[in-house]
Amino acid sequence: MWPLLWATVRAYAPYVTFPVAFVVGAVGYHLEWFIRGQPPPPALEDEKSISERREDRTLQESAGKDLTQVVSLKEKMEFAPRAVLNRNRPEKN
Repeated sequence: MWPLLWATVRAYAPYVTFPVAFVVGAVGYHLEWFIRGQPPPPALEDEKSISERREDRTLQESAGKDLTQVVSLKEKMEFAPRAVLNRNRPEKN
């Protein structure tokens, strides 16, 4: 009798567990919503997207700088580590 019962439970387990899991999940979701209450309204800063906040931050950073003065590429190459960029180049004489 036991093997027949276990075979039946094993065969119909998905049909039983899905509705049970659905009910448990729905009750848990609504219980959590009831305990937490309504979410607070978002602040003005939270309504901006990430890209808008990034643009605002870069504008604030570059407000006092002279953007026409840039470092040349040759000067930038001197600050790079030698092991990375000069690996396959002959040494300067």
